[in-house]
Amino acid sequence: MAKHPPTYGDVVAARRRLGTLACVTPLIEHPALNAVTGARVLLKAENLQRVGAFKFRGAYNKIAQVDAAAYPGGVVACSSGNHAQGVAAAATLCGLKSVIVMPADAPRLKIERTKAFGGEVVAYNRETEDRDAIARKICEQRHAAYVHPFDDPDVIAGQGTVGLEMMEQAAAVGAVPDIVLVGASGGGLIGGVSIAVKEKSPNTEIWSVEPAGFDDLARSLKKGARERNAALSGSICDALLAATPGELTFDMAQRHLAGGLSVTDEEAKAAVRFAFRELKLVVEPGGAVSLAAILAKKLPIEGRTVAAVLSGGNIDPSLFAEIIVDQRAA
Repeated sequence: MAKHPPTYGDVVAARRRLGTLACVTPLIEHPALNAVTGARVLLKAENLQRVGAFKFRGAYNKIAQVDAAAYPGGVVACSSGNHAQGVAAAATLCGLKSVIVMPADAPRLKIERTKAFGGEVVAYNRETEDRDAIARKICEQRHAAYVHPFDDPDVIAGQGTVGLEMMEQAAAVGAVPDIVLVGASGGGLIGGVSIAVKEKSPNTEIWSVEPAGFDDLARSLKKGARERNAALSGSICDALLAATPGELTFDMAQRHLAGGLSVTDEEAKAAVRFAFRELKLVVEPGGAVSLAAILAKKLPIEGRTVAAVLSGGNIDPSLFAEIIVDQRAA
């Protein structure tokens, strides 16, 4: 893996490489959200992206550059679901085989969709097994290339196209975000988005949002060194449970981020409900944390312009039904 983080030029190149394969997702402004916050809020709806999450962007940018002759076994990845689907879909488009190492407790919908996109799923126990070791062994056995979920320059650059589109779309409606909020796990999305945001608007504050108890990036930023989460599971935000920030992504976060926020499971659920009831969007809990931070007033935003990424919409139907009909929150 290259030791240097991607540049703005790499993000622009990733957009050219993706071409029309990735959806240009809308940047949504809704009066109901502006009214309850007193801010101008712009939501980048990556839940409407191909495979239902931003992950397709980075996966395709990486896999499109894999030498099929050098890696006849295709590609291997580790993921709780959204990266899995992105890799499976991208590999199929590139004519490559894909193997995805997924936790056995990943949402069933994400496992089924990964298989439907052409991926072979290998299950593991996230509490007792080392997914990276499993993936490395498969790579060796099959002569396959590893596609890291976040700590890879090509993956980060692909995710950065979210930020590039978002800033261009904001400019088109006469807006320059004062604050940008992005959900974070390993940091690939916020790292890529930060490149584009800082290129277009150096004074914009960028904040990460993580599940409470899994805020390793926020704690790492405060300490100045990479921190690890004590647990590997236990949040409804299954897409945001990486154990620690990546080396590349943490370096980028230290240079570009203003700080880190966290939201509880209940606050994430409230954001899922709001997105459905008011915005008519289906968003998974992990994909809704940036909206949750806005609704829970984690930062003073009244009178300011805030852009936030809704990073995914792959939620199990039964969980979605349970959340949106919760009478206690009605």
